[in-house]
Amino acid sequence: MNRTVYITQDLTTSDDRRGSQRFRTSVPITVFVGDSEIPGYTRDLSNRGVYFYLDLADSAQIDGNVEFLVEFPAEITLSASCRIRSRGRVVRKERTSRNFAEIGMATEILNYSILGEAISPA
Repeated sequence: MNRTVYITQDLTTSDDRRGSQRFRTSVPITVFVGDSEIPGYTRDLSNRGVYFYLDLADSAQIDGNVEFLVEFPAEITLSASCRIRSRGRVVRKERTSRNFAEIGMATEILNYSILGEAISPA
């Protein structure tokens, strides 16, 4: 899935209760459920959570805790792009108004590990 990366820093507003800076970015994410790998893409992310989109049919498999892999672009890491493997807890699922075949999911990051530099497309 090729997507253009768009980044807008600091989405927080005066009435926003989030304590960490968020980055609006659309980058690939892979969610792992059992032996399945479900592709999706992010809407925004921070060091505490990620909001991403999945196909509606795939989203039914996901509830509670999930594992996922995100490729962070250099614009966010301020160095080389890298892959981050995370375990998180789904805190919200919602139908999107932009595409009724997708579900948006807000996930709190419980822990993560940096796997190294992202693999460049061939």
